[in-house]
Amino acid sequence: MHKVRFADKTFLPSKIICVGRNYAAHIAELNNETPTNMVLFAKPNSAITDSLNSEHLGETLHYETELCFLVKNKQLAAVGLGLDLTKRDLQSTLKEKGLPWERAKAFNGSALFTEFVAVNSNLHYQFSLKIDDKDTQLGDTKLMLHNAEQILAEISEFMDLEDGDIIMTGTPEGVGKVVANSTFVVTLMDGQQALLSHQWQAL
Repeated sequence: MHKVRFADKTFLPSKIICVGRNYAAHIAELNNETPTNMVLFAKPNSAITDSLNSEHLGETLHYETELCFLVKNKQLAAVGLGLDLTKRDLQSTLKEKGLPWERAKAFNGSALFTEFVAVNSNLHYQFSLKIDDKDTQLGDTKLMLHNAEQILAEISEFMDLEDGDIIMTGTPEGVGKVVANSTFVVTLMDGQQALLSHQWQAL
């Protein structure tokens, strides 16, 4: 089982709950429809990895940078950043057929996380992804269609969240292919204050 870190402790997520289509600009860049209801899907613990791979079983992977929350005592206790790795071609095929996305989203090694830090009082954050020093994705909670508290409330209506479970809140525009040997740097901000930064080297 794979673990994540918060406050010098390790947590064992039983599951990762992800929000799809939570930024209008990302919906537009993939030519998707804006959903009437919140789009939710899950990744298992086996999705968690420290390795940023450009392929899985011969299929190209795409990156999506996301603001993530760690759950403790049924509440949002900590915040970090994650990469939701996606088999975009397969996902498109599944969507066309009206099938679930798990084969494209929940495979082994499809989720990477930074360490987590304690949440602030208002749950407002900004975050960025640079690839090879180029600004690639910029996110802000003010641009989310569903905020963190709404997401927690909706998930909790039908599913128990255990200590260590992670919520991935969706990705802003700027998604693309993971290119081997490129350097990914993600940064989480609270206004002008940098809360954390993390680097991965794509394989």
